[in-house]
Amino acid sequence: MKKVMALLLTVSLIFTLGVPAMAGIDASQSRSQIPVIRISGDGEPLYNEEGERIMHFRGLLEGKDEEEDNSSIYSSIINVLGPFLIEGVLFDNWEPYYENLQTEIGELFGDALLDNNGNPVSGTGLSESRISFMNTRKYEDRKLGRGYYEIGDYWFNYDWRLDPLAIADDFKDYVDTIKETTGSPKVAIVASCLGTNVVTAYIAKYGTDDIHGICFDGGVCYGSEVLSETISGKFRLDGNAIERVLMDCANYGFFDVGSFVLSTIDLLEASGMLDAAKGITKEYIYYKVVEGVTSALALSTFFTWPNYWAAVTAEDFDTALNYVFGKEGSEKRTEYAGLIEKLENYDVLVRQRIPEIMQSIKDNGVNLGIMAKYGSQMIPVCESSDMVSDQIASVYRASYGATTSTVYDVLSDEYIAQQEEKGLERYISPDRQIDASTCMFPDFTWFYKGATHSNWTSYEMKIMYDVATADRQLTVDDFEWGQFIVYDNKTDTAHKMTEENCKTEIWEADKEKDEPQTPFGRLFAFIKSTINWLKELFVIVSEKLFPAKQSA
Repeated sequence: MKKVMALLLTVSLIFTLGVPAMAGIDASQSRSQIPVIRISGDGEPLYNEEGERIMHFRGLLEGKDEEEDNSSIYSSIINVLGPFLIEGVLFDNWEPYYENLQTEIGELFGDALLDNNGNPVSGTGLSESRISFMNTRKYEDRKLGRGYYEIGDYWFNYDWRLDPLAIADDFKDYVDTIKETTGSPKVAIVASCLGTNVVTAYIAKYGTDDIHGICFDGGVCYGSEVLSETISGKFRLDGNAIERVLMDCANYGFFDVGSFVLSTIDLLEASGMLDAAKGITKEYIYYKVVEGVTSALALSTFFTWPNYWAAVTAEDFDTALNYVFGKEGSEKRTEYAGLIEKLENYDVLVRQRIPEIMQSIKDNGVNLGIMAKYGSQMIPVCESSDMVSDQIASVYRASYGATTSTVYDVLSDEYIAQQEEKGLERYISPDRQIDASTCMFPDFTWFYKGATHSNWTSYEMKIMYDVATADRQLTVDDFEWGQFIVYDNKTDTAHKMTEENCKTEIWEADKEKDEPQTPFGRLFAFIKSTINWLKELFVIVSEKLFPAKQSA
């Protein structure tokens, strides 16, 4: 119960960047004798110095609530609501509420939170068994057929919360060890999610002399709206988008809340109740407490972790600092001075130089591949939640500059005609949602529709591994799937995107339905949602009253 309360209070932030679900890839397809180092995001569980697991996103909802008595639950609720209602609402003194909110939410994360300097509090990090496994593998030459790699053979595991610039030093040692072990003069790197932050930090510090090829799949080093906007004053909940993301989660097997919950959300949105609640909150409370609540939630959850800050966009970074730590000279600026120093150092050395760092990869003759995924509703906690995305990062960010539509529409006929006049029609996706010509590297960038940010399939990995190890720079024309690929989650197959197979979304995003412009339209949407909700309620009641009849 206590954890459920905490999760409700942190709904704006509790969304993982993904736990990789890896599929196998045929090592014989390697194109050259280059060992591949794989680095991913936050899927690895964390442990304290006693070997106890302190953090794993998949286990976040697993708790020991049965061990908590009612008094502790009531105490937690009172500790948060008391200062909110009494000191805050009545006397306009919000500081006690912020402090208690941060304390109560922080209990959920415990030792997974870093200290005020951005360092582990109790020797937290990887398990001894994982460290031993990684060390064993990195000293074994596992040459297979025409290539060295096999997924997992040279997998760099790390504490994914820490400063990417510090992790880059360990990554450098790992690269040197793999080179020595295999006798290869260079290595290839395939990075995803938070791993792209580490790799760009590595390049900023050590350059590309040791690298044959680099591929980014679902990268967030150019920013992730879900993490960036929620702590920079751009937090926004959208009931219709919540419904779509829950449908996606059920479709991909993450969890299923059931059709009754979906229909209830739809009814609340259609009735205007969610808008009314948001309006009242903004009118009387939101603008007073938004910065304090943002700070409390950020520092009790994900944002003592420098690697998550690395996914904040260059445009949002200064604003996010003010929201989380206050203006220059504030108490929290002093209290968290060590952490802020790490964040600002990364900002100067890496974040502000991302275009330069990416260009240096190509200028230095290193193979480059970029994969952006889409077809899912972005987690609806930010203003940009209608962007084409993989749930966590927009295609614009993950592809370094693609022009896209929103989930509600497609690129206009006028825009496409202009691109055709320039001879760029080949870069327009068959579903008319993406123009790849505006990417930094349009011929080395692939778009993969139908897989979420946290589902890494064998097909996308094949492209990335082959590009990273090839004896020349491969382009989108070197693969049978072309630049735009459709993945079928049910059959685990990938196909070249066409106008016939490009629809993978299991929902319809209809702007008129979501935001009816006329009184009649709003009334019709409400009636339709009410009828659907009553039907779902009838099914549930029938199953409870007549279980035998239903099963028969």
